[in-house]
Amino acid sequence: MTENTKDPEGLSYRAQAMLRAVAQGRAEITVSREPDLYVDGLPCSDQITAHLLAHAGLIRPARDGTPGGRVPAELSETGQDLVEPLVAAA
Repeated sequence: MTENTKDPEGLSYRAQAMLRAVAQGRAEITVSREPDLYVDGLPCSDQITAHLLAHAGLIRPARDGTPGGRVPAELSETGQDLVEPLVAAA
C-alpha cells in the first residue's frame, strides 16, 4: 500500500472499514510519528494497519494538536478517492 494506491481491492476489509469510519467523522488519530486510530472513542484493534494508512498518506490529523494527544482524523485527497467506490458499493 502506497500513497499512490488507487485500487481499493488492494486494501484489506479492515483497512477499508477504517477508511470509511474516518470518512464518516467517527475517528480520531493521535499526534505522533506512529499515529494510533480511535473509532467511536475506542482504540482500533489493528494499529499496524492504522500506521500503514497514515504512512501511506491516506489518513491524517484534521488539525494540529499536542504530541500524543488525540485530534479528529480526516482522509487525504488520495484517501477520499479510495473511499468513494467503497461507499458507492455499500
